[in-house]
Amino acid sequence: MTVIKGLYAVSPEAEDSEQLLAKVSRVLDNGVAILQYRNKSDNTVRRLRQASLLASLCKSRRVLFLINDDVTLARAVQADGVHLGKTDGSVADARAVLGPDAIIGVSCYNDIHLAEQAARDGASYVAFGAVFPSRTKPHAVAAPLSLFAEAKKLGLPSVAIGGITPENAAEVVAAGASAIAVIGGLFDAPDPAAAARQMAALFD
Repeated sequence: MTVIKGLYAVSPEAEDSEQLLAKVSRVLDNGVAILQYRNKSDNTVRRLRQASLLASLCKSRRVLFLINDDVTLARAVQADGVHLGKTDGSVADARAVLGPDAIIGVSCYNDIHLAEQAARDGASYVAFGAVFPSRTKPHAVAAPLSLFAEAKKLGLPSVAIGGITPENAAEVVAAGASAIAVIGGLFDAPDPAAAARQMAALFD
């Protein structure tokens, strides 16, 4: 069974594919356990190219690679799985496309009932957030850290997302999160590699 634990990097939006690859490569070498490709543009050619490059990079580094929202893209690049939001289809549909061993994560926002349903549906992990105010999603609902203790009963890994930085990550791990998903707190840090090492070390 695949373990969802540790530093979970979420890629920044980037038009320049080589620049994106360079940015991600720097952090993958410094303790990232999981990478999610997140790109909301409608440029399908660029998204396929970027996802393919990142899939190869993750495979060479033995890092789990997930795609945000897009089951078809996840299948096209042979990603390890997909992360689904509330409008991205069902766990069952994703598993039918990606197979029984695929990792399927589900956003549960601030709602333990959504997490309970995701567990019943066969999700691989549940995600709660925003645990802190987020620059990526400034209007996201606030998710209390108490959710991570409550989610232990589900028997699934729980991922925290939203406003996590090297300065506050320890608080989230102490609350019981299995993994911390980070975008700006990693890629916008003065030294992303050092930020990755600091946050990854919380799981040692």
